[in-house]
Amino acid sequence: MPPTPPRPGRRRTTLAATTLSALVLVAACSGPPQTSGPGGQNAYPLSADTPAAKGDIDSFSWALYAEPPTLDYIQAFDYPQNTILSNVCESLMRWTPQLKEQPGLATKATNPDPTTWVFDLRPGVKFHDGSVMTADDVVFSLNRQMNPDNGGAWANEFQNVDTIARTGPLQVTVKLKTPDSQFPQYMATAAGVVASARGVQAAGKDYGTSGSLDCTGPYRLGTWTKGQSIELDRFDDYWGARAKSGKVVFKFLTDPSARTNALLTGEADGGYLIPTESYARLRSSSAGTLYFGEGLSTVNVNVTNMQGPLGDVRVRKALSLAIDRAGFVNTGLGGSGTVTTSLTTAAAWAAADPATRSAALDGLQPTAQDLAQAAQLVKDAGATGKTLTMATSSIGQDVSLLATAVQSAGTRIGLNIQLKTIAPDAFTALFTDPKARAGIDMFPETYYLSISDPMDLLTNFQTGSYQNYAGYSDKGYDDLVKQAVGSYDPAQRLGIEAKLNRQAADQVLWIPVAQWPTSLYMNKRITGAPTTISYLYYPWAADVGAAR
Repeated sequence: MPPTPPRPGRRRTTLAATTLSALVLVAACSGPPQTSGPGGQNAYPLSADTPAAKGDIDSFSWALYAEPPTLDYIQAFDYPQNTILSNVCESLMRWTPQLKEQPGLATKATNPDPTTWVFDLRPGVKFHDGSVMTADDVVFSLNRQMNPDNGGAWANEFQNVDTIARTGPLQVTVKLKTPDSQFPQYMATAAGVVASARGVQAAGKDYGTSGSLDCTGPYRLGTWTKGQSIELDRFDDYWGARAKSGKVVFKFLTDPSARTNALLTGEADGGYLIPTESYARLRSSSAGTLYFGEGLSTVNVNVTNMQGPLGDVRVRKALSLAIDRAGFVNTGLGGSGTVTTSLTTAAAWAAADPATRSAALDGLQPTAQDLAQAAQLVKDAGATGKTLTMATSSIGQDVSLLATAVQSAGTRIGLNIQLKTIAPDAFTALFTDPKARAGIDMFPETYYLSISDPMDLLTNFQTGSYQNYAGYSDKGYDDLVKQAVGSYDPAQRLGIEAKLNRQAADQVLWIPVAQWPTSLYMNKRITGAPTTISYLYYPWAADVGAAR
């Protein structure tokens, strides 16, 4: 389950005075194949949306698999934080439930020249303390992301920024060092969040862990009962449509069985990231409805150490060949998903022409098991009998069963894979703390795209990139990343990205296992939440209301 979003590189501009919406790639909502079967095909059809709410409600409750360590927007890189924060803090641009991009706190974004982005701001927007948003607040908020002393999770998205300046009471201009097609897209994620400069400064080091978040969303942070729940209260001075529920209560339920029981009994009205082992039970329940929507997510084995046996590509290929992907989809993902050896989903290539799409996705490493070839590769690499350590956790069977599947695969081809169990709340640290990854060679990671562009993942293998934990470095790959990042032309960029996708697959930089849709459950009392992964950056809770 817990993944991390993308932390990428940079790109180039050929179009002048173009609006941001013209640049953004939109993911298709068709998703993976809608059939079921032993080949690991998706057993559940995807839903474009849920029925709209028919009226207001006083409150609803939502199940989360872990408590966020902080709600500071510069650290909002994982599911728990963003599921909550998307309703409290808003960004310059906004994702829609259809995974398109539209204006948010900025009414428009333009680039009068290849290295300049101008954001014209929405007037009269109020922060939760009642003050009005200004250009100074935007400059302050974005500069917090750039400050190396803050250790922000989105700092990579700003590595190509030269200056951020107020160029009018309601206008901010960003100057880039070189053209960058990715930067404007990330302004719809937590990277583009705007908070009150006065409020953040007053909170100091406590910002994000207590008190107000001083943002502009349809909900404001209410009571945070550590270890139990976080409440959000409707913000009645919100600039947009009024939220349909007066309160949202997020309950931290780390045990998958407890989370499922809470959904079935009504202790929690709904939740995303449903435990895969509960799909059949929830689907057959008369208490509510289980939905699946576009996720832009792949389930992978993140290779974190190439100093040992995994430094030999033959060992990485061997493990890829030995994993029973179809078996994992049917058990670990409850039949929801499709097997893959591509690190990016098919939906991420929706804007590509057929030839480019084929170049990116066709003819990659085989998805079927070949234990004989895998064992030979291990032998050729001189790795027979070598020990590797894989992290696992009780977060859900998608994590635990993938770890078990990798261990089993290793045993069958001559590798000794040891499992190291990590508590759900500590699993997040694997993405941010090198000490947490010490002694670990790999761990399960569900990686979601934060923008509808394959580069969001592919830049992870650029030299020095945030999630390049294993330290992979290849000048040719880095050069392609720079070319892609520098191109505002979607067709040109996708052509370069297809080469990157193929190299990442050929080198098995991570081991892709399956594409995984978004899961959502709501009981009969409520409706309105989007089925897609948009909930990470869209104020989804404001749409939830009475089902009848």
